[in-house]
Amino acid sequence: MELIHRNLLIGIHDALQETFFEDRKYADKVIERLLKGHRQWGSEDRRVVAQIFYDIIRWKKRLEYYMGEGVKPHNIYKLILAYCLWTKTHYKKFEEFDGVKTADIINKLKKNTVPTKAVEYSIPEWLAETLEKELGPSWEKEMMALNEQAPTILRVNTLKTTAKELISDLKVEGVDSFQIKNYPDAVQLDVKKNVFLTTAFKDGLFEVQDASSQKIGQLLDVQEGMRVVDVCAGAGGKTLHLAALMKNKGQIIALDIYEWKLAELKRRAKRAGAHNIETRVIEDNKVIKRLHEKADRLLIDSPCSGLGVLKRNPDSKWKIDQEFIDRIKKEQEKILQDYAKILKKGGKMIYATCSILPSENTKQVQTFLKNNPEYSLIKEEKIMPSDGYDGFYMALLERKE
Repeated sequence: MELIHRNLLIGIHDALQETFFEDRKYADKVIERLLKGHRQWGSEDRRVVAQIFYDIIRWKKRLEYYMGEGVKPHNIYKLILAYCLWTKTHYKKFEEFDGVKTADIINKLKKNTVPTKAVEYSIPEWLAETLEKELGPSWEKEMMALNEQAPTILRVNTLKTTAKELISDLKVEGVDSFQIKNYPDAVQLDVKKNVFLTTAFKDGLFEVQDASSQKIGQLLDVQEGMRVVDVCAGAGGKTLHLAALMKNKGQIIALDIYEWKLAELKRRAKRAGAHNIETRVIEDNKVIKRLHEKADRLLIDSPCSGLGVLKRNPDSKWKIDQEFIDRIKKEQEKILQDYAKILKKGGKMIYATCSILPSENTKQVQTFLKNNPEYSLIKEEKIMPSDGYDGFYMALLERKE
């Protein structure tokens, strides 16, 4: 039985403490900071620390059941112990840490039963009820998929290279990968690795972007020379894809309410060699009004619950609640109504989310079309986590001439 070293255990403990109790920090930022602070750890140690950290976040509710209590600042070692006993890995004489005991946990593990579906799939009770209400019996299959580890998918920057060339360049740097069928710009790693250290990344040959997310750019059907507006651009993953699809010809206006996100987009665009992107901060309604009926293509990648991307952000299910989802749905409705006016007559737009809830997706589009008869639905696509990649929704609409 593999034994985890004490200094690694302490690192995992401190990272979980930060994630759950110290300002509820984002897990990806916490683990990034932890690994940067312990460069002396070998690659295998780093892999083990990251895996245990994310697995414990992913399975917290089930582990709490085995523990017989909820996670509190003083019993994180017991949480780690419950994980190690459950998975039969990295355990040996954990009693030396914080005086934790094994008997009660082992008895529950022997019974091999859990009291509710929420415990089985390790999600809050309210979320189990919401998923069952909105998805029906298929919600269990989707939660099973969302509890798996997400693969690492790259989007080839076609402004600088091709998929075949990127795969070859990465192999030289010790990173094995392969092209994904039916995803022209997507390359998947054989094994998770820190690709941000590669020369290929520094040279702007790729971005990390899930395969499902890449479908949005393809569906929008952008053409060279068009004016395209991305109203919720964030740090610009999809914006950069649009720039590559347009071959740097035409104009992309990237909007967001957060200036720091647009600053990150500018840095990424420089590395990618994307020169047709202009960023604008949404400081007031005037920014949007100036763009009314100016866009040939419009992307509304709306704020959402993020339930389709729990594979890579498992901590978010512990940080949202039903009240948050109800609030975000009102925001989605307003964004879609207000920002759709940017589209020219005869133009096309996409409304997209990384949620799997129909109330955030199809129902939002139906409400919009009911209130705005000058728009029509061309196509909608629902990508579920059980399909293998992130859960996404995208609807392609047209503003009639």
